[in-house]
Amino acid sequence: MSINAPILVTGAAGRIGGVGGEIVEILRKRDLPVRALVRTDDERAEALRATGAEVVVGDLTRPEDVARALEGCRRMYFGMSVSAPYLEATVTAAAVARERGDLEVFVNISQLTVSEMSLTAMTDSLQQRMHWLGEQALNWSGLPVVHVRATVFLQHFFFSQWAADSIAKDGTIRLPFGAAKTSPVDVRDVAEVIAAVLEHPDAHVGKVYELTGPRSEDMRAVAAEYSEALGRPVHYVDVPMEEWQDQVLRTSGLPKHVLDHIRVMAQLHADNRYDRLTHDVETITGRPATSIREYVAKHPELFGSRTQPATVPESR
Repeated sequence: MSINAPILVTGAAGRIGGVGGEIVEILRKRDLPVRALVRTDDERAEALRATGAEVVVGDLTRPEDVARALEGCRRMYFGMSVSAPYLEATVTAAAVARERGDLEVFVNISQLTVSEMSLTAMTDSLQQRMHWLGEQALNWSGLPVVHVRATVFLQHFFFSQWAADSIAKDGTIRLPFGAAKTSPVDVRDVAEVIAAVLEHPDAHVGKVYELTGPRSEDMRAVAAEYSEALGRPVHYVDVPMEEWQDQVLRTSGLPKHVLDHIRVMAQLHADNRYDRLTHDVETITGRPATSIREYVAKHPELFGSRTQPATVPESR
């Protein structure tokens, strides 16, 4: 396999999660050639160029744009923000790659909920159903696919912006998760797994990786990790689902497709469907997944932590 050809990274300028941008940064630090596909040529595209990546502008639902972006590439990461045309974009990318016929690996980011889904067991999230269908289409395509199924991100509103807002207000994390457990994963860990697969794909083609944080715990334990990282008390407040939707979700200004998806994610959390734990991050990267405490301490700009990242011991 040749690494001289550029590696195509789609969704490289995505705002929520930001897996694509992290992958670009990791690959460029390894001096690997990268072509980043973005929807808009803006300051985020300029930041990608600053890493030494080639930037192309295009729409993942337009086959001609995808074909232009994929020209000369032998390895590809496919990812796209939560959006209504997600399935169309997935199938478009698969069709273009299949017609090319010379791809060494097609890494597809998916969701861990897909592992529990089937023809007779879906969820109420259209986005999650599109991920399931997208995986089916990619499997049928005959492409050298690797599916990376990540659980909820630590960068998700649940654990980042909304948590930071309520912690700043009154030292609480207010979510409708009850006593259920969860194991959020750091976007950087997900990107490092994907970068490793893109760099050395031979051993990974045809496999499915499931990514979680280092432990699955209830929200009171989660709040304790925030408290340890921030050096001050943080408590979990279990908010009734409807009240949380009225006070937080419906006032967030997010698009309806995204709102519907997050509402289902919240309900699945309450139903304990996110109580999952794997060690695939450590298997691929050689180190444990980032803990909630480590993540919070590394982001004082968001959480106002008084603890410097260097003082937080690595979780084992």
